[in-house]
Amino acid sequence: MGVQDHFDSDLRFYYSIGVAIILFYSTAIATAAILDLAVIDSRMIPLTVGFFLFMFVYFISISVQALEPDSV
Repeated sequence: MGVQDHFDSDLRFYYSIGVAIILFYSTAIATAAILDLAVIDSRMIPLTVGFFLFMFVYFISISVQALEPDSV
């Protein structure tokens, strides 16, 4: 993969942003639980499931975009 391919495709950027958001969310929840900043109980389960479903759809949409033909 040449240097030009890195500039032509934003997919790696989108993937890295998605991973960074997941890490940020996980770190924030873990920090809140460890420091007792928030009540972490069963109310967080729907929020967390929804977040990870959203991120799943985000990564699927990036993958589908990669399958689209280039418009030249």
